[in-house]
Amino acid sequence: MSGPDLHRRRFLAAGGGLMVFFALPVRPAFAQEKASGPPLPGSLKESPYLDSWIRVDARGTITVFTGKAELGQGVKTAFIQVAAEELNVAPAAITLVTADTSRTANEGFTAGSHSMQDSATAIRAAAAQVRGLLLRGAAERLGVPAEQLVARDGIISAASGARTGYGEVAAALQLHVESAPSPALKDPASYVVVGKPLPRVDIPAKATGGPAYVQDLRLPQMVHGRAVRPPGYGARLLDVDAAAVERLPGVMKVIRDGSYLGVIAEREYQAVVAMRALAAAAKWEEKTALPDSAQLASLLQRLPTEDQVDLDQQGNGATAARSASARYTKPYLMHGSIGPSCAVALMNDEGLTVWTHSQGVFPLRKALAGLLGVAQERLRCIHVEGSGCYGHNGADDVAADAALLARAMPGRPVRVQWMRDQEHMWEPYGSAMVSEVRASQDASGAIVAWQYDVWSNTHTQRPVAPGLLLQASQLAKPVPVPPPKPIPMPEGDGDRNSLPLYKFPRTKVVYHFVPEMPVRVSALRSLGAYHNVFSIESFMDELAALAEADPVEFRLRHLEDPRARDVVQAAAGRFGWPQWKRSRPGQGRGFAFARYKNLGAYCAIALEADVDRDTGRISLGRVVAAVDSGQAVNPDGIKNQIEGAIVQSASWTLRESVAFDRRRITSRDWASYPILRFSDAPQSVEVEIIDRPGQPFLGTGEAGQGPTAAAIANAVASARGVRLRDLPLSPPRVRQALA
Repeated sequence: MSGPDLHRRRFLAAGGGLMVFFALPVRPAFAQEKASGPPLPGSLKESPYLDSWIRVDARGTITVFTGKAELGQGVKTAFIQVAAEELNVAPAAITLVTADTSRTANEGFTAGSHSMQDSATAIRAAAAQVRGLLLRGAAERLGVPAEQLVARDGIISAASGARTGYGEVAAALQLHVESAPSPALKDPASYVVVGKPLPRVDIPAKATGGPAYVQDLRLPQMVHGRAVRPPGYGARLLDVDAAAVERLPGVMKVIRDGSYLGVIAEREYQAVVAMRALAAAAKWEEKTALPDSAQLASLLQRLPTEDQVDLDQQGNGATAARSASARYTKPYLMHGSIGPSCAVALMNDEGLTVWTHSQGVFPLRKALAGLLGVAQERLRCIHVEGSGCYGHNGADDVAADAALLARAMPGRPVRVQWMRDQEHMWEPYGSAMVSEVRASQDASGAIVAWQYDVWSNTHTQRPVAPGLLLQASQLAKPVPVPPPKPIPMPEGDGDRNSLPLYKFPRTKVVYHFVPEMPVRVSALRSLGAYHNVFSIESFMDELAALAEADPVEFRLRHLEDPRARDVVQAAAGRFGWPQWKRSRPGQGRGFAFARYKNLGAYCAIALEADVDRDTGRISLGRVVAAVDSGQAVNPDGIKNQIEGAIVQSASWTLRESVAFDRRRITSRDWASYPILRFSDAPQSVEVEIIDRPGQPFLGTGEAGQGPTAAAIANAVASARGVRLRDLPLSPPRVRQALA
């Protein structure tokens, strides 16, 4: 992969066309009088000017800008489809620019399944308005009323045969105007691009071994850096004899700042050799910093909490005939990115440029500016895809490594890639969790009261401040870590999806937020929703069994949302739930449902599983999912997301758990942190999409994880009559339960 143009002024000098100047302001103070009107669509609320999203130059070239990043979820393809549809051009006519602090709108983090809801909605609205401006400009140019003109493939034509191109019209227009709150969108019935499968634009290079990731980035005169990580949390560097390391072949510089230790070399392997020699020469002071892992669940419930009542609905219900309760646990989980995190940074006279697979280039720029003590205007962060990650892995921290080392080597791009053990031991994990649920049923089995309590650390320590970067505590002048805060509902944090979508007369949900974090934690795909849906949907099966009711029928009995009922019935119908029969001993079926965050996509999953009594191994058979994502832009992309969610959740549910002793993380590699192998993957996965033309886009990427986990646990109970409530459902744990 060749390096992009490194000179900002050269980039800004290019242009012309539909945009007089390219600016990315947030809504200005003088626009406040409009605040009482209808809200702008999606991310236009924060970046309301059309030229933040769409650009057409004098040659007719169309460039679309998004502050969101492609993480493998297929949003680049969907964004192109949305823009192409509203601009009446082929997808190939669209050039898409993703998250870049010098070029795109600030859309914060690419997280929480918000890309389609926020960015695609903004792009669609902006593109529709650009089409309208082009038509009005062409009307003036051709002397024909705009409503009599047709725009197609970059040409605007009249019935008389008169025509003009987008570029010709664009040369006389500018788009530095605010968006309308209710733009005239195309009728979904006329769509020719949206709703149709389109091959993903990010796949070819990945499938053929081409330059696809930041790990592949090669810039002229690039050198290589490595950082030496402490042996464990809280370790302090006492001394290091770097003289011998500085004499190693290719070594250019050794950098020490407090307990932060790094090295730069001409070639990558030289940097690795020097890093290992530096680590061997370093003397550290360690301390007991971690709890007893065997007591993790009880520890979370003993630590001080900040309690918040998320729901307290005390309606009238029938008299309870019986009650049941259960406790569910989840360990710390790792992102386990297949490619260890990587970044490239260049310090020159214009400032610092960082190529990064961070999910938030604007927050990262702010954090790096604070860490380095420079103005944000002197930093540019450009997103380049990384090989693996949904959530806050080591991407931001390795960007800080690259920035710190590049500062010590001005004029030369510095590439830093973590080693496997560094990625495993130092990435922020998904928080461990504990939930307790209690419910009462009337004589007919209907749920009349529901109490849900959940304990969890924070699920977001993303680097919105410099103190949240890994290196902040290691520097000679350490940067303080801001106290963790939960994400408020309805998005939620550890309590995401803790509110059941089912209707119960009396419901109480309490989130016990645990500020103290025994290990480093942050965002992992779906945050608390994975555990909460696992807990709720496992318990719904337990209650269905008490009521001697079919699990699907029992759910429908408590569901009022018609779209929720549709996905439940679609998944059950395609699976053949009513007709299903066990074909061999140890085989079971499981079902689960959730609407992500109670405001995203709806997803229901039915599956088969076999449980081997002797080995404790759970083998997944046929898996069927139904999903309602609102208006489906790229059905194939939606299927990709649900299929990926099922496989990833199966790995979490069957295999994964971060191991540690009292001083160090001991999950250092794939042997000590096993993940799902190909042989353990489901035999088949089917995804049925319920399309809702004209309905808002709903986030899909994190809709399937929770239902998958619960469906597996429910299938185990169906197969062997035992209920497992502690994740992961590993072979030793299954054998113990069956014993």
